[in-house]
Amino acid sequence: MVKFGASLLSWILPEWKAIEGAYAIQKTAAAGFDVLEILLPPSMKINTTIVRKQLKEHHIKAICSFNLPANCHIPFYPDQAYDAIKSALNKAAELESTILAGVLHSGIGVFSGSLKTAEETETVVQVLALCADYASRLGVTMCLEPVNRYESYVCTCAADVLDLIEQVGSPALALHLDTFHMNIEEDNFRDPVINSGGHLKHMHITESNRGMPGEGNVNWDDLFEALAKINYDGALVLENFSSAIDGMAERVKLWHPSKYNAQDLAEGSLAFIKQKALDYGM
Repeated sequence: MVKFGASLLSWILPEWKAIEGAYAIQKTAAAGFDVLEILLPPSMKINTTIVRKQLKEHHIKAICSFNLPANCHIPFYPDQAYDAIKSALNKAAELESTILAGVLHSGIGVFSGSLKTAEETETVVQVLALCADYASRLGVTMCLEPVNRYESYVCTCAADVLDLIEQVGSPALALHLDTFHMNIEEDNFRDPVINSGGHLKHMHITESNRGMPGEGNVNWDDLFEALAKINYDGALVLENFSSAIDGMAERVKLWHPSKYNAQDLAEGSLAFIKQKALDYGM
């Protein structure tokens, strides 16, 4: 059965600190979510024993995500990338997350200035194969998120990730889609989901303007119809942002004031996606 989640970014800036993390867990539970997606910091400074206890107290499950920093861009720094992903996989396992999602194919915002080369793809495949082998031993599935052309040149659409999955050939490698990036890079919201089938293990749900679902350009009916058709049973995690959170505007490029505060955005978004899931029998 599909689970409904909030991102850490729904409540705080993407830097885990003990007090702020506890606040995010409490707010996630109070708003009625099942899951909190914890974006792991590059430093990996997170006390997983304490966080695991807090999650259990609030009956919330963790899903971990991680975005490779610039100094771990796989085509340029394969060894550093491997070490960083291994560290993130360890933290995911400690937090009892069976998924490590996010931009695990390249450093966000790192570009070569040219099209992706065959040699770069080969390097990415080699590193991901090693990481997938390590992930399988931990019981964690790596879900690679394609992001738009302004953030990566390595994987910008579902087909890019599916190609890597085929080349690596490991069941520990899967796809993570995000409706914000799909709205930019995909032809529609149906075909990438259908073509992904069982490889799709994680979803970020956000409107085209990062605001309230239903108030932008995302074709939600096409998306949910496709998710129902492939019997998607992963998490639907909200990743929309409110500029009412101090510092969030600068971090995620919200250059206009949000219409909603974080609480109203989270609760309204959850109600919207729960209704869509109900409409399509998910």
